Amino acid sequence: MVATGGARLHGPIPPDAPTVDGRGHTQAMANSPGAVTRHLRSPYDRDIARLAVPALGTLVAEPLYVLADTAIVGRLGTNELAGLALASTVLLSTHALVIFLAYGTTASVARLVGARRDDDAAYQSLQGLWLAALLGLAFTLVIGLTDQWLLRILGGAGEPMVAATRYLRISLVGLPFMFLVLAGSGAFNGRQDTRTPLVIAVAGAVANLVIEVVLVAFLGYGIGASALATVIAQVATGSIFVHRIVRWCRSAGVGLRPDPGAIRALAWLGRALVLRSIGLRGSFTLAAAVAARIGTAPLAAYQVGIQIWSTLALALDAVAIAGQALTGKWLGAGSAAKARAAARRMIQLDIAVAAVMAVIVMVGREPLARIFSADPEVVAATTAVLVWVALTQPLNGYVFALDGILIGAGDMSYLGRTMMVSAAVFALEAWWLLESGRDLNWLWAAITVFMTTRAFFLWWRWRSDRWLVLGV
Repeated sequence: MVATGGARLHGPIPPDAPTVDGRGHTQAMANSPGAVTRHLRSPYDRDIARLAVPALGTLVAEPLYVLADTAIVGRLGTNELAGLALASTVLLSTHALVIFLAYGTTASVARLVGARRDDDAAYQSLQGLWLAALLGLAFTLVIGLTDQWLLRILGGAGEPMVAATRYLRISLVGLPFMFLVLAGSGAFNGRQDTRTPLVIAVAGAVANLVIEVVLVAFLGYGIGASALATVIAQVATGSIFVHRIVRWCRSAGVGLRPDPGAIRALAWLGRALVLRSIGLRGSFTLAAAVAARIGTAPLAAYQVGIQIWSTLALALDAVAIAGQALTGKWLGAGSAAKARAAARRMIQLDIAVAAVMAVIVMVGREPLARIFSADPEVVAATTAVLVWVALTQPLNGYVFALDGILIGAGDMSYLGRTMMVSAAVFALEAWWLLESGRDLNWLWAAITVFMTTRAFFLWWRWRSDRWLVLGV
């Protein structure tokens, strides 16, 4: 069965925690989400750490693998590296569009686990794999037929175009397995098990690196061998997830056939998360376009700043993944009080982690800038940008934590709608920046307004009880 609804919370909730008021708040937790807790420890800390720490390892494994891939291909030549940039843009954009395979599966499986319906959780996970396989085949076919058009839109031409085409076409073999990895990771996160995805991710990254070094560095093959190494790793990791979930289904007595109704329900759930991804990725793509029109040095400084911003976001996203898993679990178990209390603690922890990162970036902003460039103009611009990166970290921690909590609650439609509104606000800001000829600091101020708009919508939902939907 598919998790499609539950009991909406009205008035008092089941008293499974200390005194609970009419809105589902414990008396000890009546402060705002960002308030400083009176206690340094919380009964939810162990569960949050158990989920968040391995999730961080999984999140870090992917960019480290991409970094190694870039370093090896870069040694082949400038054309090959440019081709990799074009092809990876197509692949990463595809990944962003289907990330709902992980997030949606986490939320629905976590609710079923919380309700102690293990057989239904296994069934839901299996249907997630079927949806991933179908979407993987569809995307492979569409990209395979339109690859030249897509690469030309991105500016591909000449030798870089040849390299990009070779890399992309070989990579398409592994694309359905990448989708299976997303759905499989979501299923295990929903089971409150983030260690299994970590082990599989690290094993895949190591295998990819070893195979690529052998094929490219030692045997002298080109960019196609780099893509082949990635495909081998994706096929292996995707197959492992399929094997583990099939074994889970058999132990739970669940059949392995696809259920069209369940698959349609999962796809319908994912449409809102697709909107969310489009709004988020589109806003930062637009920001890069604005930076490019300000000047070459500002564009370089923006690129460094956004990469550091994105890297820091990995740690905050780890808590957000814990938020998805724990929120879904407690709501599935029918405990709104525990869901809100655990969510509140996750917000506090994410803001605390973000504050530490803010201090580190602020203190080390000039040495960090010099790592990425020796050009004095770029260093100066990057140093200024990193002030914005540092100051916005607590805001980011608040946003990422609440985003994960609401995903875990299954509040996808609200997230999709409000992300598109936030993106529209940023688009208006970008237009004004281009028309008025403002500098890079104004662009980062606009990004801050974008994140503040998101924070407002998330806070507005948090303060209500509409996201506290009990059951499955």
